[in-house]
Amino acid sequence: MPPRRVITGRSQEPRKRFAEELRKLRLEHKLSYRMLGAAPGWDATLFSKMEKGETIGGPEVVQALDTYYRLPGLLLTLWELAAGDKSQFKARYQQYMALEAEALSLWHYAVSALPGLLQTRAYAHTLLSEGGFEGEELTKQVEARIGRRDLLTEDPAPTFRSILSEAVLRTPLPEREHWQEQLNDLLMMSERRNVTVQVLPFSAGPHAMGNTHTMFLQPGEGGAVAWVETGYSGELVAESAAVARLQLRYDQARDRALSPADSRKFILQILEEASCEPSI
Repeated sequence: MPPRRVITGRSQEPRKRFAEELRKLRLEHKLSYRMLGAAPGWDATLFSKMEKGETIGGPEVVQALDTYYRLPGLLLTLWELAAGDKSQFKARYQQYMALEAEALSLWHYAVSALPGLLQTRAYAHTLLSEGGFEGEELTKQVEARIGRRDLLTEDPAPTFRSILSEAVLRTPLPEREHWQEQLNDLLMMSERRNVTVQVLPFSAGPHAMGNTHTMFLQPGEGGAVAWVETGYSGELVAESAAVARLQLRYDQARDRALSPADSRKFILQILEEASCEPSI
């Protein structure tokens, strides 16, 4: 067994310390991101984001790195410390929620799950329980998410556009009746004057939005901001040039998406394929 390596990260913040150690290891082994990605078989861009502190990744990729560097458990220990440091994420998310409540318009891209504003109770319950919530805390989180739906039906309501990757609609809930309820609710919400739903089909090919959920928020005053979220972290992007780059990618994805009318037909087709009869 190789000698236990001393953790040398200088930062006292768990996330920064984890990112510093990842970068130090890669440079010590004289690896590029592409070379490192090829070794354990992961996307090279993920390692770049992990070193920048944009995400901490998941336990599987960290275990793969531990094995590759022959450091049994060291990186996973740092990852667990970083995963437990949720104060920064909570602060950013609370700021995002405040901006969402006051926004005049919202534009969203969904890579794998419906946005919270379009989720039914059963859908929210399934996602949150899979995310580790249970008991009273699960009930609390579900109620909070469902309460956010009022934002789209109040008067005045913001303008909301959501581009859904086809993957969102190809991932049904375990209970068929719950999935039928969700799809019908999605169709109903898409008929509201302030809500636009578009589907980005697999046939559109690769696009620039990547593998992140993104929400653009236009406040009453000032420029738009963006909330970019992966499965492990979220980040508010307020710098105007960065937001503009994200908006350009969003516009390119929207250009490839089906029209609202064709998107509705697509969702109805999903219902038919699932042997569900629409109720609207």
